[in-house]
Amino acid sequence: MPKKELALNTPLNNAPLNSVIKLIIPMSVGGQRLDIALQQMLPAHSRSRLQAWIKAGFVTLNQVSATPKTKVWGGEQVDITPQANPQEQAFLPENIALSIVYEDDTILVINKPAGLVVHPAAGNWSGTLLNALLHHVPQLSDVPRAGIVHRLDKDTSGLLVVAKTLEAQTSLVRQLQARTVKREYRAIVWGQLWRNGTINQPIGRHSHARTKMAISRTGKPAITHYEVLERFGVHTYLRCQLETGRTHQIRVHMQFLKAPMLGDPVYGIGNIIPHKHMTQTLRDAVSDFDRQALHAVKLGLIHPKTNEFMEWQIELAEDMKVLLEAMRHEDPPTEDEGEGFDFGYQDGDYYEGEADDDDFDDFDDETLDDQELEGD
Repeated sequence: MPKKELALNTPLNNAPLNSVIKLIIPMSVGGQRLDIALQQMLPAHSRSRLQAWIKAGFVTLNQVSATPKTKVWGGEQVDITPQANPQEQAFLPENIALSIVYEDDTILVINKPAGLVVHPAAGNWSGTLLNALLHHVPQLSDVPRAGIVHRLDKDTSGLLVVAKTLEAQTSLVRQLQARTVKREYRAIVWGQLWRNGTINQPIGRHSHARTKMAISRTGKPAITHYEVLERFGVHTYLRCQLETGRTHQIRVHMQFLKAPMLGDPVYGIGNIIPHKHMTQTLRDAVSDFDRQALHAVKLGLIHPKTNEFMEWQIELAEDMKVLLEAMRHEDPPTEDEGEGFDFGYQDGDYYEGEADDDDFDDFDDETLDDQELEGD
């Protein structure tokens, strides 16, 4: 369908999508960057959105492609093809397959695959678990956040519970806050751990990298219990149990323990891989593993309607099974050899920062609080 052209200076706010809007740059904004000039002309649209349109070629200046930094002097013609705001698609149902472990009229337990984002956010406004839930259970559109009460990081796989009613959501959130929900994970980390233990270290926002978390004296209490299941040449297979549910909790705690998660792009060891301590088979298996080795294997809670305790357990994710098989063919370590390679974190990952009230809750197993439960 050909694009419809509208008259010069047609209000953009009322323009249909894929219609070409023609504007004349006024002399009053002469000498400014194109993106800044357009923001003044079109205050209903954010500068970042206008920049995105310019970069994608949906804005031309005198019928020529431009950049956000292009200077305008007044009198130029600007052609704009409005695009849908991706946020407007964030809460629409999408036919995305779900692996359902349990379902009744009150709750839904999902086995989330790695790679699936739980809740829409910047960079992932569609294709999320929330979109899938709205397709599978249309009535979830009446429940805040489509019944989601806790999260798993995009690249963490495993069990996650969803409330199908507002009453069930309230019950589950209160159980999470009371720390009565049982959550057990399997993790593969770098290095050898020789004893079971508990990490009781508060977690808060990183002082410099705002999308990262770190151990912080002003952070929220965070407790992770871990148990050694198997030891390999340069890896350890762990059972982890959460007592709290902070953002990236297990990943940050493992980094603090100097046993960072295998495959973790944020808290892992980066390119410092001890190749000489690994066979070629294991090197290939580690290289092919493209996510953090963390899987939520068990979930237990009080059913919101029957008040009975229910528990679900699933198998380890297939990609982690393959990884473990490669490790089991390595020579087992002795305790004296366990100190041979230092997987410690970099300076600055432990910090003493200022309190931050803007809680970042879009990642691994962060509980929604009462205010969030009530909706925006």
